[in-house]
Parts: sequence; C-alpha cells; structure tokens
Amino acid sequence: MPYAYDPFDEIRREASGVSLIPPQVVADNAARGLVLRRQFGRGGTEIGVGRAEELVARTELTPQTIKRMVSYFARHEVDKRGKNFGNEQNPSAGYIAWLLWGGDEGRAWALEMKRAIADQA
Repeated sequence: MPYAYDPFDEIRREASGVSLIPPQVVADNAARGLVLRRQFGRGGTEIGVGRAEELVARTELTPQTIKRMVSYFARHEVDKRGKNFGNEQNPSAGYIAWLLWGGDEGRAWALEMKRAIADQA
C-alpha cells in the first residue's frame, strides 16, 4: 500500500512526543556498516546504503520508512545465523547490510516507533 502524505503527521508526532529521528547508537551502527562496506566491498544494496546515509545524518524519517525498516529486519533476521555474522575482521555481507539499517538497536528502535505510530492513529 503506497504511503499517502498527511501534512498533519508531523504535528501529531510533535504533540505526542514521538520523534522519528534515529538515536545516535543507530546512526553509529549505520556509519560502521558504511565503513565495512567500503573496506570489504560487499554487503547491502544501494537502498541499504541510502538508508544508512539517512540514519547517519539523523534526519527525521517518515512512518513509511519506519515500516520498511521493520520489514527489512523481519526478512533478514535469518542472516544472523550466517557464517561471520558479527565478525569485524571478516564480516559477512549480511552483517554489513544489517548494520547499514541500524543494527540490533535500529531494529529495536524501528519496532518501538512502529508501535508508537500505530498508537497515534
């Protein structure tokens, strides 16, 4: 379902105290993913790189982006069982991609924000 822009979304988020600006730890994970991707030449897609750049810049995300993050993590949870997931000296492509999306903290934050957005509706 395409995301319909609602000009009052930002006002409602501000009124409820929900900020869709990624926390610093999520930005740090994404930055680490970008470094590892450059260093090893693997991991993530251009979409993942774009997401990492948004997270690193700590720009306010849209509710649709939060939902995409939740979907990404749900689809790629299986990558955590792969060889070299979490190995900083020889990281798997899945590990690098996971970091690009904010890592474990990004997953937890996106889930929390998705619930907060749903509570607003």
